[in-house]
Amino acid sequence: MKVFVCIKQVPGVSEVRIDPKTNTLVREGIPSIINPYDKNAIELALTIKEENGAEVIAISMGPPQAEEILREALSMGVDKAFLLTDKAFAGADTLATSYTLALAIKRILKSAKNKKDYLVILGAQAIDGDTGQVGPELAEELNIPQITYVQKFELKENKIIVERIFRTEEGVIIETQLPALLSVLREINIPRFPTMSGIVDAYTKKEVISLDANELKPDKRKIGLNGSMTEVWKIFIPERKAEQIIIKGTNEEIAQELCRNLKNDKIL
Repeated sequence: MKVFVCIKQVPGVSEVRIDPKTNTLVREGIPSIINPYDKNAIELALTIKEENGAEVIAISMGPPQAEEILREALSMGVDKAFLLTDKAFAGADTLATSYTLALAIKRILKSAKNKKDYLVILGAQAIDGDTGQVGPELAEELNIPQITYVQKFELKENKIIVERIFRTEEGVIIETQLPALLSVLREINIPRFPTMSGIVDAYTKKEVISLDANELKPDKRKIGLNGSMTEVWKIFIPERKAEQIIIKGTNEEIAQELCRNLKNDKIL
């Protein structure tokens, strides 16, 4: 069984800068980390590996420096890592990203004995884009079932049993067969830390395999900016208001004043 974990490199700071000309994040000089939700996806994949003997494969699409997060994934216990990197992939939205990730997964599965014995795991969302769209779109590209917002997981032979929860909903139990795709919440587990031997192995014994557009053989109309259906007109950082209002009075007076303030701020 193969377990694919799709991970993303994101800015490792709470304050980000925006390029006003391109409407994109300024990443130069900003430390990058594994998207926190993706660490939970890695942890689940490694747990499956320990309990079922699966092979765990991490995949990321990004610039060459994204190799660092794949090395970290390898140090946690991931078996193989693939970096999809090419200028042709630049500017991809979630749709183009999903298409490219699907090409890589299909390419890797070509050498598998059982091409349906696999699971794809992602974090529920990324902390930079925060769309939660890549998982569902990737499942559609692979033509496999998907379950989002997973907080509990169980695998019995080829049957997956999960508990899915979304916002205020109560947990819903869902079952499906492999192959399938899951996007997981942070509540599902606590990611492990890399061991010292794991870090050494990640840099001396394991390899990050780079795949470019020529190797994936994509439809060039579906990758990068060409394949992106999303057009960003404007992006900005909201101003933080430090002003505080203390409301006094009876409960009824406080509630009425609070509602007036919320309406004035166009929240209600």
